Amino acid sequence: MSGATDPRSVTVLGCTGSVGRSTVDLLLRDPGAYRVEALVGNRNIALLVEQAKALSPRFVVTADASQYQVLADALAGTGIEVGAGRPAVIEAAQRPADWVMSAIVGAAGLEPTLAAARRGAVIGLANKETLVCAGDLMMRDVARHGATLLPVDSEHSAIFQVFDFAQADRVEKIILTASGGPFRTWGQEAMRTVTPAQAVAHPNWSMGAKISVDSATMMNKGLELIEAHHLFAMPEPKIDILVHPQSVIHSLVAYIDGSVLAQLGAPDMRTPIAYALGWPQRISTPCKRLDLAEVAQLTFEQPDPERFPALRLVREALRSGGAAPTVLNAANEVAVARFLGGDIGFLDIISVVEQVLSQLETSVPGSLEDVLEADAQARRMAAAACDAAA
Repeated sequence: MSGATDPRSVTVLGCTGSVGRSTVDLLLRDPGAYRVEALVGNRNIALLVEQAKALSPRFVVTADASQYQVLADALAGTGIEVGAGRPAVIEAAQRPADWVMSAIVGAAGLEPTLAAARRGAVIGLANKETLVCAGDLMMRDVARHGATLLPVDSEHSAIFQVFDFAQADRVEKIILTASGGPFRTWGQEAMRTVTPAQAVAHPNWSMGAKISVDSATMMNKGLELIEAHHLFAMPEPKIDILVHPQSVIHSLVAYIDGSVLAQLGAPDMRTPIAYALGWPQRISTPCKRLDLAEVAQLTFEQPDPERFPALRLVREALRSGGAAPTVLNAANEVAVARFLGGDIGFLDIISVVEQVLSQLETSVPGSLEDVLEADAQARRMAAAACDAAA
């Protein structure tokens, strides 16, 4: 982006999270190329203030309404407008930035991402739950309002870079790679004793606690399968998952002529973030360069369906359609939070999700309100299931 006549205006939703911090790092490396419209964080007010003073955005928001005065006091005299709570988060998404990073974790990112899409923004999508919970609604609004979705998950960015959209019917299948997480070789009995500290210790990637736990259960890969279904209009049977412990090949696209195209790189989220931030150009990053001779060996294996039942639940939810993926995601968010809080065991996470999916009847959501209602019902049921498991 260096040398551009006009700085690109950007908004970062979820700036204090793992992906948000990496995005801010890239913005600070080439400050003349960007003008920051808005930053949205959550409860880490100290980091949010630090980022705001470094980037001088026009608008800074904490999603935690109770922290408004703390944020306002910290930024007094800077000329930066301050907001707090859900309405302010939505307002930030609606402000006129050319490019929006959607990196709020979980279903909380749905409404602001839709708000950005409905004004035709270019969106770097790191919030997979937006498409899991409301994929049909989101893709419809993206098309209707002329928005652009650029996937930021390393797997979907990899597919995007080698997917021939002009010949999508020539794609035989797409293959999402997975590290397998920290418990790839553990037995069921050992997994019963997993602690939150063990579950968040991802072997390759630096991520937030929730996403790290999802990686450990492989629910994260399942959610990515649903995301890929919507992003690339691929039916569920044509999406494979392959365990690749080195996390060097980020995903692959197989074509009907036998060609298989892959995107490779060191496991650093700044690479896919930079691809989306600079698109349609490429921009420089400080990421470690891949040395295949140093890596020496790349290995692959099929995911173990007994060890990782989340993948079965995800495929069943996607085939069921309607609000089933919304329910799956909501129940998982509740169960993961309760596991991180020490209330339930590691294996209880997927048991809770399966219980809620089997008990809650779902219909096709026709609006955002329908999605939010299905989400709320699933959360109530999941909370009760967690109470029973505790």
